[in-house]
Amino acid sequence: MKTVKDRVAAITGAGSGIGRATAALLARNGCHVALSDVNELGLAETAEQCRSHGVQVRTTRVDVAQREAVHGWADEVVRELGSVHIIVNNAGVALGATIEDTRYEDFEWLMNINFWGVVHGTKAFLPHLRAAGEGHVINVSSVFGLIGVPTQGAYNSAKFAVKGFTEALRQELEVEGVPIGVTCVHPGGIKTNIARNARVTQRKGWVDERSNKDFEKSFSTTPERAASDILAAILKNRRRQLIGGDAVFIDLMQRLLPTFYQRLVVAGARRRRRKLLEGTT
Repeated sequence: MKTVKDRVAAITGAGSGIGRATAALLARNGCHVALSDVNELGLAETAEQCRSHGVQVRTTRVDVAQREAVHGWADEVVRELGSVHIIVNNAGVALGATIEDTRYEDFEWLMNINFWGVVHGTKAFLPHLRAAGEGHVINVSSVFGLIGVPTQGAYNSAKFAVKGFTEALRQELEVEGVPIGVTCVHPGGIKTNIARNARVTQRKGWVDERSNKDFEKSFSTTPERAASDILAAILKNRRRQLIGGDAVFIDLMQRLLPTFYQRLVVAGARRRRRKLLEGTT
């Protein structure tokens, strides 16, 4: 795709953060938007921002974990807006817990949104992108889809799965010569509410309220910067998009030190664990 003007984009998780910023940027560039989220108040606020740019805007409450709801939403978008060219599978949740402490119910909750939500969005919208004759699929993974880290085992599992799923899809479409781009996005620390709203299993020395706040303080990239990078990935048809200097560093570390990086992570986690047990910061 060489332009998003007069195209239609569907965005999940559009009620805040990267989803909201991406919707606003696309609308500012003349793209009509179909927005979904489970947060209806946030969704309405995003829609108001987008309408100020004079484009068509549709909002729908959608739980991406529900296959039928996502497929129904995709059909609704095409009925109301005529076509759809871009799907941004952005909706996601966070979970902080060791694998030993993670309840099966919480693991399934996260996977149903962070992985299956991407699968549902991709499969629901892909036929419509084919019908439009051009399109782009944006699937949001994470830097935690590049490296594994303690207390993020469930999140790592989903985001690694998104990476593999997205790369396979891109290759399949290229083999067929289909004019649909596919990008796997790997944001670093983005200033959103995802960490603040995470489910956390408290365990002294591993995860607690203070460690969660400290983790959030390390986020350095704005949602607007992330949205700008996502738009560039669409227009330049990139296979992968790293977002933020921390993402670039982590990617480089993993490629140069594919197994040794784990020792560095363990050393840092041990120091942090010791400070938490001692009650210091």
